[in-house]
Amino acid sequence: MQHKHISFEKHLIDQEPFYRPTGVEIPISMAAYEKGIPLLLKGPTGCGKTRFMQYLAWTLKRPLITVSCHDDLSTGDLVGRYLIKNGEAVWSDGPVTMAVRAGAICYLDEIVEARKDTTVIIHPLADDRRELPLEKKGELLIAPPQFMLAVSYNPGYQSILKDLKPSTRQRFVSLEFSYPPPALEATIVSQESDIDEKTANLLVKIGNMTRNLNDSGLSEGASTRLLIHAAKLIRSNITPRDACKAAIAETLTDDHEMLEALMEMVTSIF
Repeated sequence: MQHKHISFEKHLIDQEPFYRPTGVEIPISMAAYEKGIPLLLKGPTGCGKTRFMQYLAWTLKRPLITVSCHDDLSTGDLVGRYLIKNGEAVWSDGPVTMAVRAGAICYLDEIVEARKDTTVIIHPLADDRRELPLEKKGELLIAPPQFMLAVSYNPGYQSILKDLKPSTRQRFVSLEFSYPPPALEATIVSQESDIDEKTANLLVKIGNMTRNLNDSGLSEGASTRLLIHAAKLIRSNITPRDACKAAIAETLTDDHEMLEALMEMVTSIF
């Protein structure tokens, strides 16, 4: 059962997700899994962190439970709680508990969005104890060897109020993700949208141009995900300019001057 204040997905990935490594993330994550060490993924929005976790779950043939963290996330949301059914209190597992019981991969996406007092519950799971205490139920779960814990966050949005405590992050092996090299990113855009490689290369060029505007008031440039969105619109016979405006420029900013500058870039490419 999905609790009211939490969004999570549970599924077994039976088809290989399209993923191309950019470094040693695959052998490191496989070694971490074999040794029972949790993973911390860090990188900008839409650069492939979630897709990597899907690929890892497919490779390991384990179910993947993904939790979208937010600042209202409570310990009960993650671990579980008693619910009233037919006049009786019935225990309902949260996604972390589900993952431990099933020997699944538990992926806490954007972990820094959750309250620090909530994320402390993962500490005994993330060290050599590999255990999850269900205090309200009086039960102690020991994670099986197949269980893996992974978390992610975007360093670009870090602040004093939203950061991982050293006592949390030093339990993890960390992998830094970034946007792929242009040639590889174009291949990804083409594969994911079924667009021709020439158009994919032009979209990647626009993406790289937007990523150089950090000093001009744009907090973050176009992600690979946004480039794929634009490519899919073009594939549906939307003009490249309109597709880039809707999927890239309007999504990145509400500032009219910045929007005009982005559209000038688009016009210079298409």
